Amino acid sequence: MRETRLIMGMPVTLVVLDACASQEHLDAVFEEFVAVDNCFSPYKEDSEICRINRGEIPEAGQSPGMREVLALCERTRLESEGFFNIARPDGFLDPCGMVKGWAIRNAAQQLKRMGFENFYVDAGGDIQAGGKNENGEDWRVGIRNPFDPAEIVKVVIPRGGGVATSGSYVRGPHIYNPHTGVYGSDDIVSLTVIGPDVLEADRYATAAFAMGREGIFFIERMAGLEGYEIDAGGMARMTTGLARYLPC
Repeated sequence: MRETRLIMGMPVTLVVLDACASQEHLDAVFEEFVAVDNCFSPYKEDSEICRINRGEIPEAGQSPGMREVLALCERTRLESEGFFNIARPDGFLDPCGMVKGWAIRNAAQQLKRMGFENFYVDAGGDIQAGGKNENGEDWRVGIRNPFDPAEIVKVVIPRGGGVATSGSYVRGPHIYNPHTGVYGSDDIVSLTVIGPDVLEADRYATAAFAMGREGIFFIERMAGLEGYEIDAGGMARMTTGLARYLPC
């Protein structure tokens, strides 16, 4: 089964290949994505994060999911020397840089709890896959050319891990560097990270992109992560261990 819905302002695709999959299973997973959006969207006035920013919900009253995400954000801020920071220039909290990967990982775990082995979850280009694809082979993920989204410039095989890309080529400069007060990332336009799961890949991809030219070296130093970067001139650089995720 395969279905795509627009949730959280982006296409969310679920593919479940196990024969016992039903529409009810997919509906349940999509409902969780909607619940995440209703909780974390900075654009919905009644979302939990907006109510927190207005001072309507004290820390003790935060939902378990909110506490988990905010704790992950603080952990990533410390690990990245402040390059990942959900405090916006206006002082409000915006954890969107963490939420997508967290939601995808949770969806993958939900599918596993349902008993499925062969699946693929894609939200806005960030991906977590399990098992095998339609051909009985490992899932493959294409890295798009930021200058021509119809072209795939590199194919990786995450082998049960997660893949996340941060960049400015779709949404423009939207990632904030808290050390400079500038949106954007030098002349880096795309940074793809492969991690043990999509949450790890996503949170570090966001932090590394904010670092600009230093981001790929940050990924190089992080155990369990590999990266592929493309700059404004079309030049690509990759970490030394990425080769193990490339097709033979």
